[in-house]
Amino acid sequence: MLCLAGYSLHKTYTDIGNDIRVLRGTNLEVECGDFVCITGKSGCGKSTLLHILGLLDEPDSGKVFIKGVEVSTHHPQANQIRNQQIGFVFQFHYLIDDLNARENVVLPMLIAGANKSVAFQKADELLRLLELSDRAWHYPNQLSGGEQQRLALARALINQPHIVLADEPTGNLDPQHSTEIWNLFQRLNRELGQTFVIVTHDPELAKLAHKSYELRDGQLF
Repeated sequence: MLCLAGYSLHKTYTDIGNDIRVLRGTNLEVECGDFVCITGKSGCGKSTLLHILGLLDEPDSGKVFIKGVEVSTHHPQANQIRNQQIGFVFQFHYLIDDLNARENVVLPMLIAGANKSVAFQKADELLRLLELSDRAWHYPNQLSGGEQQRLALARALINQPHIVLADEPTGNLDPQHSTEIWNLFQRLNRELGQTFVIVTHDPELAKLAHKSYELRDGQLF
């Protein structure tokens, strides 16, 4: 079953009077349980594509589907779809400094209206899964870069999304922590069947994916 699909996606930006066409009828289909990587040169449109698929940006034309349902930033339930069906992991973790690890993880589930005790129980389960239980009461500035990114992943997973979109998730990590995060993505994909679409600048890491695409000239190859 298709978990996520984008068809005939076009996107053009204007910069100092020049039109920059980053997507030119781009197509992507992602099966449920897939582990997909997208590579490409800096500025080629990888992040733009991911943002469109995650309803953070709108294409000039084209359509996006999640589990067969057409969605967009204009969908009346776009906020709920982003919160409950899509998990996001970015290069910069965007954790809330004033919340401890446990509170950062639980936030999307509370926003979705879940029972507080149930939400914190789920957060504790994820912290155990990602080997962060002993850091539950620490604040982001008390965590290493790898721990912060694992925490961001726990937050992305808490609402059991159909798909996790990760934009250069290891871009700010050293090689050791990068490998740890990728191994974790693979384990979650293998053991939980979690679907991933990951943008990366590292072609060697991309080779570990089930499917790998290069974005160039606005198309996936």
